[in-house]
Amino acid sequence: MEISMNILIYRYGSICEPDIIEAFNRMSVHVDEVTDEIYNKKITPAEGITVLKKRLDSGTAYSLVFTVNFFPWIAEVCSIYGIMYFSLIVDSPVMELYSDSIKLPCNRVFLFDRCLYDEFAADNPGHIFHIPLATNIQRSRRVIDNAGSAQKQHFASDISFIGSLYTEKCLYNQVKLPAYYEGFANALIDAQLKVYGYNFIEECLSDDFVNVFLANAPGHYTFPEASRHAWKALVAQQYISVKAAEQERIRALKMLSENFSVDLYTGSDTSVLPHIHNRGFARSHTEMPLIFNQSKINLNITARSIRSGLSLRIFDILGCGGFLLTNYQAELPEYFEIGSEVEAFSSMEELHDKC
Repeated sequence: MEISMNILIYRYGSICEPDIIEAFNRMSVHVDEVTDEIYNKKITPAEGITVLKKRLDSGTAYSLVFTVNFFPWIAEVCSIYGIMYFSLIVDSPVMELYSDSIKLPCNRVFLFDRCLYDEFAADNPGHIFHIPLATNIQRSRRVIDNAGSAQKQHFASDISFIGSLYTEKCLYNQVKLPAYYEGFANALIDAQLKVYGYNFIEECLSDDFVNVFLANAPGHYTFPEASRHAWKALVAQQYISVKAAEQERIRALKMLSENFSVDLYTGSDTSVLPHIHNRGFARSHTEMPLIFNQSKINLNITARSIRSGLSLRIFDILGCGGFLLTNYQAELPEYFEIGSEVEAFSSMEELHDKC
């Protein structure tokens, strides 16, 4: 097979990376990998720069460097070497996008959320793009086709949900606000949970609230000097939206498990959900395809920090031939026919009725 180009992918352990590499290989693209960060999560940008420069100086002519999500220091190195840097954003928030490095001409940044695109496109016109995420149907089909009937039955469910409750990763829970500000935040979360398809949290935050919030948020993220200091975005996306997601998932799963048989695959503490069937972690590449394929209803509850786009879970479920019931997102009808290709809910009552 003739190789069309060589690319260098800097990996940190995202579950998306193996599928992306497989897709590149199917297109006759040769991929070399930098894997140091997979095995050393404490690697510093300075150490990463040394590793990356060594690979770029190895003599191989690379057409581009690729990463899942955006690394400002990689953009800086690629700018020096005159090589394109492609980054596919699969998470939200990604605070590194506020770095001034996003403006470098070597960048090609692909954002799956239109709200993110609208926020950053003007920082580097013609170099920032909006595209949906995708799934590796070939890998999923291999897993499903090679599974025996007993293995498939093991993962059969009436309703299944795979994912965190966010209770263990919700930074909001570490913040101790004065009563007035706590009341405002809780009311804002409750209001947001009643609205699907539009995230209004950030626009409701005053400078005063943000200042008080950050003063009571221990060890919060600090923007580097060479970046846009988007403090409202930080509070809205990394704190309040995550708390909203935590509450939405707990409330939805509590309601459903009290009325239906629900299997939850998670590492989160489920003591607040006494009727749920906690099945523990699901292996992303070898078990999730079977769960999606064998569940009567696959539930998706998009993290509220994803403001308009479609999470990877939506494509993974559909790519496995699974039935999907998801919360409504603004971009959902742009890609799928609701009621035919997918089902969606816009309230807890509608979620209950469609189960």
